[in-house]
Amino acid sequence: MERAHSLLLSEAACSQLAEHQRPQFIFEWLNHLKKLLPATDRVDIKQNQRRLIEQLSGVLIGSPGPPTRWLLAHCVALLYRLGDPIAASLFVDRCHDIIRSKDDSPSGLPTRLAAMACLGALFEQLGRMLVGSFKDTLTSLLKAMKSAESQGRYEIMLSLEKILRGLGASAVPCHRDVYKAARACLTDRSMAVRCAAAKCLLELQREAVFLWTSELENVATLCFRAFEGSNYSVRVSVAKLLGTLLAAAVEPRQPTAAPRQAGRGRSSLEEVMDLLWGGFLRGGAGFLRASGDMLKGTTSVSKDIRIGVTQACVVFVSTLGGSWLEGNFPAFLSLLMELASHGRATQTPGDAAVTRRCVSFILRSTLGSLLGEKAQTNAAKQLCFAVAAQKPAIDAALTDGNVETRVSAADVAASQHMLVCCLQELGALIQGLGTTAAPLLTDSSTALVDTVISVLLHPAASARLAAAWCLRCVATAMPSQCSPLLDRCAERLVALKSSPEAVAGYGAAVAALVAAVQHCPLGIPHTKGMVVLSLAEDLLRSASQNSRISLQRTQAGWLLVSSLITLGPAVVEHHLSRLLLLWRCVFPASLREQEMELRRGDYFTWQVTLVGRAGALCAMKNLLLHCRELVTDDIISRLLTPLACAVALLTKLPALLRSYSSSVRSASVVYRLRVYELLSLLPPHTYQGTSSAPPLLPASMVFVASLSSSLFFLSISSFFSFPDSLVFPPCFKSFYLFLFCVIFSSLSPFPFMKDTSIICHQAGIRGSLGPEEVRSPALSLLSGALESASPLLRCLAAEGLARLVQAVGDPGFTVSVSLLCFDSLSQRLRSGSGDAATATTGGISSPQHLSTCLGVLFTLSQDSTSPEVQAWSLHSLSLAVDLSGGLYRAHAEPSFTLVLRLLLSAPPTHPEVHQSLGRCLHALITCLGPDLQGEGAAVSSLRSSCLVGCGVMQDCPDALVQARAVSCLQQLHMFSPPHVNLAKLVPALCAHLCSSYLCLRQAVVACLRQLVQREALEVSQHAVTLVKELPRRDNTQLVGLEGALFTLLDRESDPGLRRDIQETLVHMMASSATSGKLGHWLKLCKDVLSATTVFTPLRRNDDSSAFKARSEAGGPFTALRWATRRFAVQCVCRIIAQCESADPAHFNMALAQERRLHESTDFLVLHLGDLVRMAFMAATDHSDQLRLAGLQMLLEIIRRFSAIPEPEFPGHVILEQYQANVGAALRPAFTAEAPPDVTAKACQVCSAWIASGVVSDLRDLRRVHQLLASSLAKVQAGRDTCSQLYNEATATMETLAVLKAWAEVYIVAVQRSSQKESRNRMADLSVSSSLANRSSGSESEGAGLLKLVQSDLLTLSRLWLAALQDYAMLTLPQENASQLPATGGSFYTAETLNQARAHYSSSWAPMLHATSLWLHSTGFVMSDDAPVNLSRPATPTTMGRPGGGAKSPDDVNADTLHLILGISVEFLCSPHSDDQMENITSCLRALQALLDIPWPRAKIGSDQALSVELLSVLHRLMVTRESVSVQLAVLDLLRQIVTATQEHVREKRHSAEVDDGAAEKETLPEFGEGRDTGGLIPGRSLVFGALELCLCVLVRKLPQLSPKLAGTSPTGRRTRRRHGGVQRGVSILPTVLYLLLGVLRELTGAPAAAVVSVGSVGGAGLGAVVQAALQALKSVVTSPMSRQEKSRGAWRLLLRSALNTLLGLWDAGTQHAERPLHTISLLTALTVFLLSAGPDVCTVEPLHALCLQRFTAGMDAKDPLVVSRCYQLLTSVFQAQPSVAVPYIQALGPPLVRFLQVLNPSRGSDLNIDIIACCCFVASGAPLVAILFPVLVSFLLDENALGSAPTASRSLHQAALKDLMRLGPQHSAVFRSLIASSPALKSRLEAAVKGNQESVSAKASSANPAAKSSPSITLKTNFL
Repeated sequence: MERAHSLLLSEAACSQLAEHQRPQFIFEWLNHLKKLLPATDRVDIKQNQRRLIEQLSGVLIGSPGPPTRWLLAHCVALLYRLGDPIAASLFVDRCHDIIRSKDDSPSGLPTRLAAMACLGALFEQLGRMLVGSFKDTLTSLLKAMKSAESQGRYEIMLSLEKILRGLGASAVPCHRDVYKAARACLTDRSMAVRCAAAKCLLELQREAVFLWTSELENVATLCFRAFEGSNYSVRVSVAKLLGTLLAAAVEPRQPTAAPRQAGRGRSSLEEVMDLLWGGFLRGGAGFLRASGDMLKGTTSVSKDIRIGVTQACVVFVSTLGGSWLEGNFPAFLSLLMELASHGRATQTPGDAAVTRRCVSFILRSTLGSLLGEKAQTNAAKQLCFAVAAQKPAIDAALTDGNVETRVSAADVAASQHMLVCCLQELGALIQGLGTTAAPLLTDSSTALVDTVISVLLHPAASARLAAAWCLRCVATAMPSQCSPLLDRCAERLVALKSSPEAVAGYGAAVAALVAAVQHCPLGIPHTKGMVVLSLAEDLLRSASQNSRISLQRTQAGWLLVSSLITLGPAVVEHHLSRLLLLWRCVFPASLREQEMELRRGDYFTWQVTLVGRAGALCAMKNLLLHCRELVTDDIISRLLTPLACAVALLTKLPALLRSYSSSVRSASVVYRLRVYELLSLLPPHTYQGTSSAPPLLPASMVFVASLSSSLFFLSISSFFSFPDSLVFPPCFKSFYLFLFCVIFSSLSPFPFMKDTSIICHQAGIRGSLGPEEVRSPALSLLSGALESASPLLRCLAAEGLARLVQAVGDPGFTVSVSLLCFDSLSQRLRSGSGDAATATTGGISSPQHLSTCLGVLFTLSQDSTSPEVQAWSLHSLSLAVDLSGGLYRAHAEPSFTLVLRLLLSAPPTHPEVHQSLGRCLHALITCLGPDLQGEGAAVSSLRSSCLVGCGVMQDCPDALVQARAVSCLQQLHMFSPPHVNLAKLVPALCAHLCSSYLCLRQAVVACLRQLVQREALEVSQHAVTLVKELPRRDNTQLVGLEGALFTLLDRESDPGLRRDIQETLVHMMASSATSGKLGHWLKLCKDVLSATTVFTPLRRNDDSSAFKARSEAGGPFTALRWATRRFAVQCVCRIIAQCESADPAHFNMALAQERRLHESTDFLVLHLGDLVRMAFMAATDHSDQLRLAGLQMLLEIIRRFSAIPEPEFPGHVILEQYQANVGAALRPAFTAEAPPDVTAKACQVCSAWIASGVVSDLRDLRRVHQLLASSLAKVQAGRDTCSQLYNEATATMETLAVLKAWAEVYIVAVQRSSQKESRNRMADLSVSSSLANRSSGSESEGAGLLKLVQSDLLTLSRLWLAALQDYAMLTLPQENASQLPATGGSFYTAETLNQARAHYSSSWAPMLHATSLWLHSTGFVMSDDAPVNLSRPATPTTMGRPGGGAKSPDDVNADTLHLILGISVEFLCSPHSDDQMENITSCLRALQALLDIPWPRAKIGSDQALSVELLSVLHRLMVTRESVSVQLAVLDLLRQIVTATQEHVREKRHSAEVDDGAAEKETLPEFGEGRDTGGLIPGRSLVFGALELCLCVLVRKLPQLSPKLAGTSPTGRRTRRRHGGVQRGVSILPTVLYLLLGVLRELTGAPAAAVVSVGSVGGAGLGAVVQAALQALKSVVTSPMSRQEKSRGAWRLLLRSALNTLLGLWDAGTQHAERPLHTISLLTALTVFLLSAGPDVCTVEPLHALCLQRFTAGMDAKDPLVVSRCYQLLTSVFQAQPSVAVPYIQALGPPLVRFLQVLNPSRGSDLNIDIIACCCFVASGAPLVAILFPVLVSFLLDENALGSAPTASRSLHQAALKDLMRLGPQHSAVFRSLIASSPALKSRLEAAVKGNQESVSAKASSANPAAKSSPSITLKTNFL
């Protein structure tokens, strides 16, 4: 249809289709026409209008279904509006004729309904153009309604609503007639008609003023009657009508004279609320019926009416808006409290519960969603005043006199309901406000805490519990209040434990506060748990002393125990033995004592007993929930006897109820519930009688037997034998069923019971049910339940039948069950019986049976006479699709056809059918899955059916159906994205974002989350298009979809929906924040963060309101809560992290400014000011959570922007201008009131700020340093301050955060100081002025920072050492746990050991590094002389010693050294993730600092085992880490360790020399490894370990060095090759030489790609590696080992072998011979051998001849670079010792001279100069000098030729003249003879010298014209 591009219906194509396909074809055409008409030219529309009207009329009289008729009506109206509207009256008349016709055939009704829909659409689109036909239309519709059925009445109401909307004020004359018709429909028996009538009246009230003036009371009464017997949709629609009318009455929209004429003016709030409360109290009954009820003392107000009135009240307040509520809240609250305390509203406990829930719902829905934080704070004050107003009644109840004489029971009852509502809402407000509610507690006018605590003494239990709950909310919102409130309530409980109300109230308060700790990360002091347990034990012990308060003390005692267990295993494990004793005491010792117990006692005794045992069972349940790891098999075995007694008592409860009637009923109900809760949590093996752990006690066998028999019959009887659901609460049924399944799925000896439990509840286990004898009882059990009066039981029985068929797997049995279901279905059309059709889906294992099932379900689903059967059969069909999987694909096409036909024909008055159809469509889409992506005709047809079905459901008025449509489209988009039109889907989703239905909002956000994961930019663009098309855009700013989601996030409270919204925003931000919308996102987050608390009225009926900002100058958002603003801060942090991996210009101000001039892109660095302001706003907020997020954002800003220079001010960075902001943001976190987690985070920010180097002024630096200094003083003060409010672990967290911050600052200060010293040593290097200024600033800053830290360094060092000692103890394995101190460590207590581990793990590394640096600065000398204010007694001097006693300084130093080494080795040996790279670096740097100190170096060097262990750890680190910095640090440590060992060996040798005398050196013993044999033991040898580590490095970078890895390409970045040093013993020389020559071979012969991979900067990096290898080779060749007598011969042979290998590298690398680097490197290595190895190695034949060949080849090379380097190397060789140099001079001298003789001076180059230099060194004798002098003179130029000669000739001239000047004095006789014999040579030489002098003089005069002095260098011309 989309490809047709035609307005007209293709009648030929339609006629070719089958009958069942035509409705879909017509629907698609209409849908296409709806989209095409607005885009078509008006002329084309007019040309085709007549033909279109004919085709649309044909559809009209063709009995269209509901979706088709609505679409048809829309297209007709659109056609007349866009085309020629004159003929519309003719179409209206035709519709009138159809409506008036008497056609009663089946096809007549759809046609009449379509005509009604067309009338409504026409009037809605054309409006006043059809005003002349309005009266006739209204007459026809009202007349038709008299005889219309429910569908007709529904459609008439919808049409009237549209007519009223289109005509507006023109329909005023007929408003009364419409009102009369809608009144009758508002109480229609059809719920859909009621909804339509409510919508019609809602549209009517826009112009009909009488509805909210004179007729307001009548309409209200009518609405109350409409609420009676209604469903949810009706209540929502009617409540919206009633609330809107009441709001209009209070604040009229039309201040005209009409209200006065009607006799009624503006209504007051009291009058309106009286109307509402009248409905709440009396319902919709007339006067006579209400009076009769009053006389009889009964109430006839149903729950539906009261719920509807509640919803209407919410709509009323929401319509008036938040500003109205804020101004009128005291009066509104007073009226609500009157309702809550009214006698008629609380006649029975059930009525009172409903009333309280309704009032609480009103308060929560208005205060929680309409008010901002400031207004909510004011509302909380009003609630507190309302609670305080009830204090006189409480005080009167506490007087000494008789309570009944002072306070009536009615007053107590009235006050309790008011208090419950107020306290619950007060708690909810405080919990939502969080720490921003702190001013409420400090406000003396409200005295909130005192007021709430006073209610704990109220006579009513509900009021006391509400007060306890409110205190729990206070503690959850403000954790600092938890501990003081707990102390206060515990003290009052002890003081007033003789008062029943005080024991119950304060006991509940203490339990609530303790249970709130699990939601407070900072916790409470550990000692509070001991106090609570002692209180509980005291209450339980004293319960029997006074019968008046026995019940209260028992309840309070067990309540305290249960709350204590919620603190978790860390607390409970210390008290578990006492808890087991309490449980053992409350239950009989055996079952026999249980039987004896039943024979005695009265009702009061049993009441107290049941309450106590229920409390004990609740405590056991909490143990299983919160301390699962403590519940071992031993603990379970000790609980079995009490559990057996508890279960046995269950069977005796009916007898107790018969004996004591209602006295123990409530206690027995609670007891039964606790038993089932506990048993359902027990591990499965408990019911089997055996365990994988040690066998259970014999009593457990009795328990299992009794439990099995008792529970089975009890569960069956309880579940099926009580028809009256009021006997037990509804939650019991779920516990029965769940417990039944848990037990009998674990009992293997009872297969029938196991399968029965699976049948009743579990799915997925298929197998034999057993013998046929068990089928009959199971079938009778379930079939009997199928006839139950309870819908829940019927549904469960139907599910059980399906599972039974699955378990049996017999086709005959399946057929019999199917017949049973159909018989039941034919007899009783009930919901459960309809679901019984699911039994036929049990045997889906075969295609034949599936076809049978589907045939039955298809038939039932088309029975339009029974919507219930239709709905349940379609539900069964959806289950069949889900269960069949791929087997169902063969039936997909007929199923789609069925679903689509029903969707197009099902009436809208039965939404349950549409809901089931939606489930079917969703299941079918899931079944087809990715097959929907296909391109075949069949797949295309199925896909089209999916889209049509989704479109039909989207237009359905039911919210559940719309939500299912969104889910179907989401599934379709997942499987076939290209076929989902986002341009249509996204606006539809956005329109539902503000829906009042949670399910629809959840579906919409879930779909958006999926869409933005793939097409975020496209989704955002479609949303912007929607916003631009919205009406009333004046004075509004657009915030788009992102802003709408932020607004929705602020309103929502559902956790799942909030999570989906956040993920949607994160995905949208990730896809667009760095691609052009960076500024948009940052501005959005800034607007969210800076949203004001001033609220503007919000009309909830405008679904597009979330897309439009408020018309205020402060920004688009108002009154956003702290949670939303915190998420905005987190979004900014995500943007910063995302930009880090994007364009580098985001963090380069100069580059960003330059690119901004030429591009339209945006960069993060340009918004730095906004980022800092946002971080400042968040960090200084009242909410602690927002403060933490702000500090984290500030930390991210400092880390990423601290090094960015300021282009306008060289030498400065861009963050310098924000020093004041950073300081102001940090200062509040260090106040005394700041919580520890905020202070800890602020310390982290402080250290990062100081370490960043941004602050250059010492005064500014001191301000931030002072904050850290105050924290250090707090740490030294001790634990007392924090421990009173929070858990001891928080003091550990804060202390370690402070010490870590100081450690980081000290590390940076030391680094800057060392950099300053290195700069001073390199002062000869020239730098630019700007860099010089910057460096000088940083130098002064570094020196000043170190000076600041120095004053506290002694204290810090001891604290660091104490913390490191704690960390070392905490990292001990579990088997060494006995070594832990019993009282805890320096900064943790024994009770909080587990919590403290995490804090130590995140803090130890900087302290380790800082401690090593401090020891380095002191030379490892720790002095105890200086006085230190240290509150921690534990120091490292007591490490490892069980007792006291002083240690020597060496022992202290050794302990400190081993502590640092142990922590480092333990960490480096354990597996860690990559995110701990900073800790690895800190460890390595700490070890480096230690090994730079002589004393630790001597200790490590003397302990070879320790050195070898360190090398093995470093080897493992090298293998597992790819970081270049880590590998370099490892190699540096290797060098230090080897150096330390060398120093130790030298020291031993020196000592031996001193001891034995210098004359006996030849007989000195061997030192070092290997000794005489030269053997090295792996695992013990340091040399072996060092070589192993070197080999690891080289093989990782050059895998070809390993024979096993030969042939693979080298990978990884370059690591500089370093040899560990010289080792004794010839045994390692082959290995070393092999590695060195292998490196040369691989690097010089590596291809070009490998050069880049090995060297970080290509050839330059590679050259550095080659230079390092050559340097190491020289070290080996020149080793003293070659000169010692014992090793000289072997050493010489190995070097000759190595030289031979080196000479062979030319042959091995012939393919690389043309590469300069290859030849040059090998020639250099050869020169190293010639110069260092001596003549014994190099002059031996044939090595000598091969060496000459290599140099000769180098001299003859084609590459000038190779030749030049060859001559340079020969120059060095010619200067060697004569035994080496003479043979080379003799062999290579003549070729050099011959080359010079033929040299062309005009082509001089560096090569020629190198050759001249080489020849000059060759000329060591007179004959050679005589030959060389004429050649050199020939290169000289006179003064005339020198100026015009080319550069090359001048360079050659200078080189020749220099050599002549050098050689002349050395060989003066030869020189004189040559000059005398050749006048030409003399004249040429003199001219050259003269020309050179003149050029030097000219340069000097040009440089200094005023200088007349002679040249500083005078060339000699006379050598005589």
